[in-house]
Amino acid sequence: MIIGIPQEVKNNEFRVGLTPGNVSGLCRQGHSILIQRGAGEQIGLSDEAYRLAGASLINSAAEVFQKAEMI
Repeated sequence: MIIGIPQEVKNNEFRVGLTPGNVSGLCRQGHSILIQRGAGEQIGLSDEAYRLAGASLINSAAEVFQKAEMI
């Protein structure tokens, strides 16, 4: 399954749907993870950490929604 994680859009809301550890586990189970660039920055989770965990970095929320099978 292709799982998409867009960046939160509410003011002062910095949560992100998955941590890099969650991404790694899901990738090991055969899923693909698409995460919007910068989605975890406000809570100290870098794009590089997500990339190393196996996620593909996507430039926009619209692209995440377009390509993902589940958000």
